[in-house]
Amino acid sequence: MKMPGIYAAYAVILACLGQTHTAIHLGLLVINTATILLLFLLARKLFDPLVALAAAAAFAILSLGQSVQGIFANAEHFVILPAIAGILLLLYALDHQKWLSLLAGAVLLGLAFLMKQHSAAFIIFAGLYLFFCELRRRPFSWKTFTAKGFLFLIGVSLPFAIVCLLLWWASVFEKFWFWTFDYAGKYVVAVPLSVGLRLLRMRITPIVASAILVWILAGVGLIGLFLSRKTRRHSLFVAGFLLFSFLAVCPGFYFRPHYFILFLPAVALLVGIAAASLRDFFGRSRVVLVARVIPILLALIVLFHTVYRQRNFFFVMSPTMASRTTYHRNPFPESLEIARFIKERSTKDDRIAVIGSEPQIYFYSNRRSATGYIYTYALMENHSYAPKMQKEMISEIESARPKFLVFVRVSTSWLVRPNSQRLIFKWFDRYRRKYYRKVGIIDIFSEQHTAYVWGPECSQYKPRSKYTLSVFQRSD
Repeated sequence: MKMPGIYAAYAVILACLGQTHTAIHLGLLVINTATILLLFLLARKLFDPLVALAAAAAFAILSLGQSVQGIFANAEHFVILPAIAGILLLLYALDHQKWLSLLAGAVLLGLAFLMKQHSAAFIIFAGLYLFFCELRRRPFSWKTFTAKGFLFLIGVSLPFAIVCLLLWWASVFEKFWFWTFDYAGKYVVAVPLSVGLRLLRMRITPIVASAILVWILAGVGLIGLFLSRKTRRHSLFVAGFLLFSFLAVCPGFYFRPHYFILFLPAVALLVGIAAASLRDFFGRSRVVLVARVIPILLALIVLFHTVYRQRNFFFVMSPTMASRTTYHRNPFPESLEIARFIKERSTKDDRIAVIGSEPQIYFYSNRRSATGYIYTYALMENHSYAPKMQKEMISEIESARPKFLVFVRVSTSWLVRPNSQRLIFKWFDRYRRKYYRKVGIIDIFSEQHTAYVWGPECSQYKPRSKYTLSVFQRSD
């Protein structure tokens, strides 16, 4: 249900760097490095080099945090890159009256929307900031005001309009609209506000705790924003950016850890302002050691303390343990072994089906899915589309007659609710008994131990946990 831009971004990375998980991580490294640089340029334009350097350093550390799942290439990374670039161009256009820069900035903000719907908050912020800046401009011109507003709307809408035309030309516009707007509309109102507030408290606590000194500095920066004459002139921008960055995290009240990546650039900007405030405070001293060394020393202590608190994650854990301690018993490490087993016993023309939300198995095995439902969360949600979705997935699998089925008996791969439709589970039990034989079972009985049983032995194996995956091969 994400916008199609994120899939295009992944396709570009895989086309340039190869179709491997290493390429995805390398692509994320490039994306995140570019975002750090753009945030530096944004802070430098608003304030001074110290603010820019501190903001960039703070974002670099915060964006790698395990608590926000920062080393995994989520859509949020691909949102903030064009969003910050677009906002930076917008500021340049306002300062220098560059109409082309205004259009380019708006187009980049439109590209951010193509990555994920949450980025609409950045578009609204940019539009409102443009609106207020133009209203305050002297001499005021209605003609210029209207022309700039129209140009901004054209630029923001252009990427979305082009994508809609391409999808219409490809005869999939109705399906695109269903998933990204009709179904997404049901999805975004499923969580009550009271539950959302509990989720917010639960999710933000470890994020703040993992970098407590950085967040304290951000609080100092928020105060300093309004106390210092140097920073106060940009208080409207920074406060608005902070507010709308937080609103970008809020749609649906799910508050998933990686959503907070959208909030980090604004927090990092406050850290930069705090660094400047400390410099100005200690700079009043006539003692050179106090005026120059102490602010730098404090900044280094904050940064090193944050890295030290996460030293195991950054420097000690293996990739498997990093995944396990982040996602617990989600079968991400196990997917490599399952994919290897399937790949060795199938051809590139064979289809497979994963009954669960583990699309990485398709990627690792280099085998195409028998169904468009590579995630099954939507099938378990309480909305009117769920029965139709389950029937559609069943029909697609039966028509494709996949050579292998992988059934995922892991709760986080389904998120079954008390009132969830269970048609697909009843169907699968009948279908696999009729057409498939079990050839493998993967038993995740602790976060550090997984049992793999292949071949005839798996029929006699009794799982030791409720976190299992079963592999079936078609009998005919």
